[in-house]
Formats: sequence, structure tokens, C-alpha cells
Amino acid sequence: MNLLQIKKDLRKFVSKKRKKTNEWFFKTGPGEYGEHDKFLGISNPNIRKVAKKYKDCDLEQLQKIIISPYNDERFFAIIVLVEKFKLKKTTRNEKKLIYNFYVKNLKYVNNWNLVDLSAPHIIGEYILENKSERKILDKLVKSNFHWHRRVCILSTWAFIKRDDFDYTLKYAKILLNDKQDLMHKAVGWMLRETWKRDANICEQFLRDNYDKLPRTTLRYAIERLEEKRRKLFLKGEFL
Repeated sequence: MNLLQIKKDLRKFVSKKRKKTNEWFFKTGPGEYGEHDKFLGISNPNIRKVAKKYKDCDLEQLQKIIISPYNDERFFAIIVLVEKFKLKKTTRNEKKLIYNFYVKNLKYVNNWNLVDLSAPHIIGEYILENKSERKILDKLVKSNFHWHRRVCILSTWAFIKRDDFDYTLKYAKILLNDKQDLMHKAVGWMLRETWKRDANICEQFLRDNYDKLPRTTLRYAIERLEEKRRKLFLKGEFL
């Protein structure tokens, strides 16, 4: 499997219009959260199409791609990685190798599309089955790199799906003081997912921490409330 061929196949789908759109959408302007990032201009469906063709890439080959300066190519590498992890035939040892590879390369998981695609499926699912690794979340939540903090809270989605909300609420509380709006959205999103499964426990968390809640987090968290109650909640008025 030739690295140059993979890159050539990806570039068949390059679009100048998509490039411009992605640069705007992922905030690559000076001082914006994605200032570091570059895009070739390939749509997600087309990246997935190429990833399906090269689904048998091994970790050595993916290592050469995940370090790319182009988000599109890193996205390709992460798709392949996630799909490998999710396969029923993937052994526990293979999952460990994928998890370790992912953690080693976390600095390249550095935009929200990359984090959201991978964190719940790799870190989240792995630490569910390997309790000794859960301490990684304590490290990530304190990171100065905001993408690491997003990895932390998104990883707890795997627990939410099993009706275990302790990790989400623990890290959500720590991240209420985060300065990044992207983190406010991520925390609100995970609280909303918690609300879907247990409205009472999520509502109690919001009540207990109401004075510290960023407005964005609150709005995301209570999206499922009927309009009347949602408006009251935004005013701090609870029924």
C-alpha cells in the first residue's frame, strides 16, 4: 500500500470551493482556534470513500499520514483508525495498540472534527473496558491544549451510552470555568446527551451549578426542554 497513491487518490477530490468553505468553517484565520490548520478541500464523504478503499492500512502507514499538515489527510487516518477499532474481529491486543497509537498522536487530533470523530470511539470505548487507563481523563482535563480537554469530555460519551453519568458530570464541572467557547459547546453537548437518558440527574447538575454555567453550555444542555420551561430555565427560574 503506497503512501503516495493514497495521497494521490485523496487529491482527486480536491475542490477550491470546499477548501475555502472549510477554511472559514474551521476558523483558520489569524487568532482563531483553527489558525494552525490547513485544508486541501475534500468533502467528508469523499475522504470516507478513499478510507474504505485503504481500510487495511497498518499503524506504520497511518503514522505517516496522521502527521500531515492537512486536516483532510489527518481525517482520513483517523477514520481508518476508528473503523479498525470498531471491527468485531479486532482483538483486545489490537485495540490496545490502536489506543496507544491514538494517545501517542493526540497532538495531531487538533480540530473539533478530528476529536469528535475519534475520542468517544477510541479513548471512551477503550477505558470502559480498561479501568486502569481511566486516569488519562484526569490528565487531559487539565491540559493547556484545549483540544485535549475536548477529547476528555467527548470520551465520556461512551459512558453516557451505558447510563453511567459520573464521568461526564465530574469533568463537566471542572470545565465550567474553561475560557474556550468550543469547550462550552462540548460540555453542553454531553450534558444534553445525559439529559436524553436521565433528565432528572442532568437537571439537578444544572441547578446545582447554575451560577457557574456558561450561557452557551446551558443553551446546549436544555435544547430538549419544551419552550416554556426552557425560557424559564434560562432566567434561572425552576419549576
